[in-house]
Amino acid sequence: MGLKRGLPPIGRYIAKPSQGEMKKAIIFGSSGFVGSHLLSELLNSPDYVQVTAVVRKKLSINHPKLNTVIGDYHSLRGLEAELSADEIFLALGTTRKTSPDDATYYQVDHDYPVLAAQIAKARGAKSVFLVTAVGANPHSHISYVRTKGETERDIIALDFEHTHIFRPSMITGNRQEKRPWEKAMIGIWSVIDLFLVGQADRYKGITGQDIAKAMKNSAILQSQKLTIYHLKEMIALARR
Repeated sequence: MGLKRGLPPIGRYIAKPSQGEMKKAIIFGSSGFVGSHLLSELLNSPDYVQVTAVVRKKLSINHPKLNTVIGDYHSLRGLEAELSADEIFLALGTTRKTSPDDATYYQVDHDYPVLAAQIAKARGAKSVFLVTAVGANPHSHISYVRTKGETERDIIALDFEHTHIFRPSMITGNRQEKRPWEKAMIGIWSVIDLFLVGQADRYKGITGQDIAKAMKNSAILQSQKLTIYHLKEMIALARR
């Protein structure tokens, strides 16, 4: 299937060789809740020699492996030369409160990650790691899960050697950003969790840190073309 909304093709480049067994990674969404944990996991992993974080403004951390690139969806094409890596991690996302209009919401949740993955693959990335949501379905009547499903569909269509998709339900943990409504929802969800058994247990909450650990650990051994992770698989990976 083609990319939605006519994203134009990206030029092809020769992949840069990795330094021995050390890898290079690109992360989008590193200032977010899952992404901030993921950035820490990748920077502290001996498997990576460099981690490039694409952000709208400079991060408040320093690390010898960290390469910060300032940019967003609109400037991304001009940053192609800086986006060469073995792997790309996508933890982008927004909320209706932050992006109330449909076009902006879709741009952040679909267009941006798909364009980022498209550029990274053209620059030599072999693996993509994407956070979506449980129930993601491009044919759903629910806008949220439909958008997540369309993002999955269009990134799978890019045909990476390895595509990893993580589908959490409620993401729990302490956020720096104050979201009273979300704190209340997490409290409610902790009660709902008790009743989620069998096939429904994939809707149980999981911490942002555990998702990040699962994403990092999934890159250690890669054999499948496409792997989709729900709660049990993410927890197992996080505990490795």
